[in-house]
Amino acid sequence: MSTSHRPHTLSTDAFAKLRTVSTATLTSQLLKRGFHNTFMPGIYPLRPDLCMVGYAFTLRYVPTRPDQVDVLYDNTKNVQRLAVEAVSEDDVLVMDAHGDVRAATLGNILATRLKARGAAGVVTDGALRDTPNFKSIELPAYIKAANAITSFEVHHPVDINVPIGCAGVLVMPGDIIVGDAEGVVVIPSQVGEEVAHDAYEQERLEEFIQNKVAQGASILGVYPPDERTKAEYAEWRKQQG
Repeated sequence: MSTSHRPHTLSTDAFAKLRTVSTATLTSQLLKRGFHNTFMPGIYPLRPDLCMVGYAFTLRYVPTRPDQVDVLYDNTKNVQRLAVEAVSEDDVLVMDAHGDVRAATLGNILATRLKARGAAGVVTDGALRDTPNFKSIELPAYIKAANAITSFEVHHPVDINVPIGCAGVLVMPGDIIVGDAEGVVVIPSQVGEEVAHDAYEQERLEEFIQNKVAQGASILGVYPPDERTKAEYAEWRKQQG
């Protein structure tokens, strides 16, 4: 199973930690590292109950034209179909539909095939069709809209595993894609490991701060924490093991 589109891979520990942290925390960590455009605005989950962590496997569409339409969906030549059969375990299929929602980018049968291949999720800045059926597929899917019209009416697939834009965010093949009930964030692959660990620690600190505020503490000296609060947190963290 080829994973040549992954310039970096995460440790098992980092991968597990990314499944527990929020996209909000991840954007904060990325901002600290100078990455300002990482969250995909306007993209929402079909299954908010599912989290998503995986490696970007990119698919680029361009506007269709009559001489380029593959009405029969030739599985041996159609780039969309080739992408579905090339996705590896823990990949997230990220599609660049240039924000056009006048037709779907794929539907539930291809999503079912992606699930069978071990894919971690699907993201499009366009539309998906058969969206009610996604409720029965244990595959995270993030979309801009739903549209029942088949893809070739509007979209022509041209490239696999090239740099793309999705909802205005650059996605490089192998970038770390994380999704939660709020949306999708793109983590550049070279910082994925450190971001995972630091985001996990940030959320432990924020859990401590949240508890203090819930118990009536002022945010002064607590959020952000001063030295006294940091010392209290260090003791709490020690007790937590």
